[in-house]
Parts: sequence; structure tokens; C-alpha cells
Amino acid sequence: MRLESIIYTAAFLLSIISALAAHGTTSADVPTGKPSAVIDLTTSAGVELVKGQWLYSDVEITEVEFKGPGADGQPTGEAVKTYDYTPKAGGADYDDSKWDKIAPGTLNKRRSTGRICFNWYRIRVTIPESVDGYATAGSTVVFETAIDDYAEVWVNGELARHLGQEGGSVVAGWNAPNRLVIGRGVKTGDTIQIAVFGMNGPISNPPTNFIWMRDAKLEFYPGTESPVALKPSEVNVEVIRLDPAMDAIAGPNPKIFKLAEGFKFTEGPVWVKDGEYLLFSDPNSNIIYKYSKDGELTEFRKPSGYSGSDIGEYTQPGSNGLALDNEGRLTVDEHGNHRVSRIEKDGTVTVLAESFEGKRLNSPNDLVYKSDGSVYFTDPPFGLPMFENDPRKEIPWSGVYRISPDGEITLLNKDLKGPNGIAFSPDEKYLYVGNWDPENKVVMRYEAMEDGTLSDGERFFDMTGAPGEDAIDGIKVDSNGNLYVSGPGGLWVISSEGKHLGTIIAPQHIHNVAWGGEDGKTLFLCAQSGLYMMRLGIQGAKAHYN
Repeated sequence: MRLESIIYTAAFLLSIISALAAHGTTSADVPTGKPSAVIDLTTSAGVELVKGQWLYSDVEITEVEFKGPGADGQPTGEAVKTYDYTPKAGGADYDDSKWDKIAPGTLNKRRSTGRICFNWYRIRVTIPESVDGYATAGSTVVFETAIDDYAEVWVNGELARHLGQEGGSVVAGWNAPNRLVIGRGVKTGDTIQIAVFGMNGPISNPPTNFIWMRDAKLEFYPGTESPVALKPSEVNVEVIRLDPAMDAIAGPNPKIFKLAEGFKFTEGPVWVKDGEYLLFSDPNSNIIYKYSKDGELTEFRKPSGYSGSDIGEYTQPGSNGLALDNEGRLTVDEHGNHRVSRIEKDGTVTVLAESFEGKRLNSPNDLVYKSDGSVYFTDPPFGLPMFENDPRKEIPWSGVYRISPDGEITLLNKDLKGPNGIAFSPDEKYLYVGNWDPENKVVMRYEAMEDGTLSDGERFFDMTGAPGEDAIDGIKVDSNGNLYVSGPGGLWVISSEGKHLGTIIAPQHIHNVAWGGEDGKTLFLCAQSGLYMMRLGIQGAKAHYN
């Protein structure tokens, strides 16, 4: 990445953050007043109520290789030695099974090695149905702890911080408590992983004592099930670099910012350049949300995919994939309605496809437009309550279809058990389709023929043997033809030659992405219950940013 590009990217990023910061709250903005209920996590009764277990580990300081500051101010200079630590135990799925189990009553025991030292406390809490007669459903949950002397708090694998933040997930002050929101609109049985990183201090005058926990509790306040926009807060990100090309894509100092949270699930993002806002689906809530360039979050369309009387049987009744046609009209994959529809400029809805050979489609999942005006979409059964075995399923296969500009629907293939993400190469020579199948995690590549049909597919990339339970979800392509595939463990970046360049790992698993912003280099990430953004050194392909 060239120096001027890095400087421009940094300045552009700051301008975005400043604009977005006009709206939103943060996890450090906790409710005030007396909570409706409290659970003391320093007692056995409290820990049993949340079905938890405190676990503990010391931290070891290690010497590592790094790079000093280059002319760009980034870690691009000469090789240097610096220090890191182990274990990196903030992640939600970190394996702490061999850690010491400690009784709640011993949290005040002096631990670690004294002088300059650090440690970890971890506990997974399950939201109980009630606390002292208070029904917890829908509550906002606050975690408060006080570590002698400092602490940082990770929640579900995420360490969030925003400019100027004091307290919350980061250090508040000398022996000051950390107090932050760890759940909004919670449900009975929700689990929340908390990891507390303890520090002995003051660090510049290493004390002759040790680390211990003074306090730990959960507070429940009346809340709302609606998601909230956040002041853009930087969160932890890991970029695995397997090829030098990844440096130009992610830059030497990659950053991810959290924009909103509290969704049931996020999917199908699309950037609307005329208006400068992002639209994305929450298929579980049956809502399409709008996130504006100034950080405002609003409902754009509800219901987004279904309103039938049996909607209670559905997990994901709402819309999933979204796309814009050449006239800027929004096209929607509607799970519960088994159809692909287009929202006209006057708000009326035109159904583009709802059946094939007289049988209802399964649950259209993702879609992409070709420049000739035809739309290609995938149709697995994942939006149906019982998936493959759902009695509402009329078509025996999961297909990839094309809707021609004049409305003709063509079945292109039925090769895959779970066709999901779909994207064209920048020159539209190839169509890529991902397969959501735990036993066959492949990205297929088809040659796109002039008559709209596809060639026989080839296995472009196979992730079946990769560690991680996630299958393949959304796919997008950048202007150089690299693929961004939601796969096991993160967002895989794969060259057009089929080489794995690297993987972007966010705090929550990324299921789909969209390029947007003024220059088309901002990647918006739909990751489970959160919405995030990341600046890249490359634009999306025209089909994904037009």
C-alpha cells in the first residue's frame, strides 16, 4: 500500500468516524438509577444462578518480532523486537477447559506473580428466567467489576473502545470499577462470555503486591429489544496474511469499528449510493434496517419477508439477500413468502419470481444482478422452519435460478445441497456460488454464457477440511476479482486464481459484506448480532458498489 494511499485512508476513516459519532451510544453508557435486580458473582449462589464457573490463568510476557514505525507511521519499518503476552484469552471460543477452577469466594485471593504482572478471569453466564422475582426477559444487563488495580473486559470475544472512552471495557482509573452493558433485550437462556484481563499497577512503579478481584456483579434494568446505533467503537480484529497481496487489501494496521448492535441476525447488506446509506436484513426479526451516513439506524421495511399466520413457526421469516438493479430499485429475497420481489420507486412491490414449473420456490437466499438486467439467485430451504424436511417445501432440489430482463425464470443448476452466496467476477465471465453444506464447503465457479445459462461448474475452492464449524455463506468480489467468502473461522480472501490470500477475523462471525462509502473502499460487515465496518485498500466490484 502506497504512503499517500495510507494517509488518505486514515484521514478518510477519521472523517467517517467523526460524522458517525454524532449518533449512538456505547457499552460504557450504562443505565443509571437502582437496578431492578442484581446477581452477586462473588457468591456461590450468584454463580449457580447463572450456571457459571470462574476460571483463572496467569499471563506470561513473551518477546516477539515486530516492525518499527515506517515513514507512514505504520508498522512498516525496520524489524524490531518487542513484547507480547500469552494466553490471548479474550475470544469467546477460547479453550479454557484446562484452566484452574476457582470458587467465587476466593476471587479476593491475591493472584499472579506480583510487580509487573497480568492475569485472566473468565466466566460464561446464562441469563436466568428471573432474579428475586424479577423477570429478566428484555432487560439490559450491566456487568460491573473492580480489579486491584486495573482491568479490561471482553464480552463475547469483543473488546470495544471509542475515542476518549473512560471505563466500560477499558481502564477507568486507579482501582476504579469497570461498568459496561453486556446484553440488550436478553432472553432466558442467552449465554454471555465474560473475560476480565487484570493488571497490577501502577505499571511505572511496579507494586510489591498482587492482583485480586474486589467485586463482580450483574445488574438488570428495564430494556428494549430494539437494536441500537453505537458511537463507532474500534474493536479487536485479526488478519491472517498468507500472501503479500493481503497487505495491500487490509493495510499494515487494520481496524474494524462496530456501528450497531442488538440485532437477532444480520444479513444481505447493500450500499445505496444515491442517498449514501446501507440497507441490510435481520431475517429473524423480519425487518430491513437502514444505516445512514451520519450513523442513524432506522427501520426501512417491516415485515420484510413474511406476515403469515404461522410466522411463529419460523426462525428466519424475513428478507435475506438485497440488491439494486440498474435503476436503483431494491430487490429482495423473501424467505417466508418464498419469492424474489422488487420495491418500486413509489413503494409498490413487483414479484419477480415465486414459483418454478408451478411449484413454490423454497426460500430465496442471496442474489446478484448482471449488467444486462438479469438477476441470479440461490434457493436453498434455509428460510423454512424445518429446512429440508419442511412440509412447505414444494421443490425437491435447491437450485440456482436466473430471471431474465423480460421476467422469464430459468433453472440454471441444482448441483449443490445448499447454494447460498452468489457473485459475478468483475468482467461477468464467471459466476461464483457458495455451498452451505458442512460436508462439502465449496465455492463453485461457472462460466456465464451469453444466453444467460451457465457452463458445468468447477470446484473453484474447497474449505471442507478447514477448522471451524461454519459453512459457506455470503460471497462478494472486489475490483481486482478477489473473492470475499464467509467461511470457517472468518472472511476468506481468495484470488481469482483460487489462492487463499488471507482471512479477516472479527469479534463475531462475518456472514455477509457490502462495499460502500464515498469511494467504495469501506467494507460493511454483517456479523451475527452486530454491524461493523472496515476500511480496505480496494473497491468492491461494480456489481457490489455501483
